[in-house]
Amino acid sequence: MPDLGSHGTFAGRKAMRAGAAAGYGDRVEEIDRKILLLLANNGRMSFTDLARQTGLSVSATHQRVRRLERRGLIRGYAAVIDPADAGLPLTAFVSVKPFDPAAADDAPERLAHLSAIEACHSVAGEENYILKVRVASPAALENLLSEIRASANVSTRTTIVLSTPYENRPPDL
Repeated sequence: MPDLGSHGTFAGRKAMRAGAAAGYGDRVEEIDRKILLLLANNGRMSFTDLARQTGLSVSATHQRVRRLERRGLIRGYAAVIDPADAGLPLTAFVSVKPFDPAAADDAPERLAHLSAIEACHSVAGEENYILKVRVASPAALENLLSEIRASANVSTRTTIVLSTPYENRPPDL
């Protein structure tokens, strides 16, 4: 396993957030953090309720939310869908590694057309990327793995999720 330094540990991340190198924390006022946390937990919260929770006027709350949107801290609002109820009960993490390490690092572009890939993360370690995928069945996963291998010219290593105690938690602001 590669050495991630102290930032790979809980204490390291906490120190990073608290330290001068954190950057993000230095640019977000405490009231904006509260707005972000409230909206992360309920993206449909009204400006009136946000104002009540933050102690600001509705107008000031509206201005702050719009500024957070313009700055890119709020990238959008979306419905959270239950994948199993939507017919995609199988979640897996697929690690990908190019067959030729000297080849262009273009796997994300080559895989972007595959809608079963929910997320693509560039990672340190043996693999180059880890994909989060959701499919209807083991047979659908097998087909998807074949498509991934053929589209990106990569080898894969797959971990199937048995259960998910939690996900999509708001960040620790």
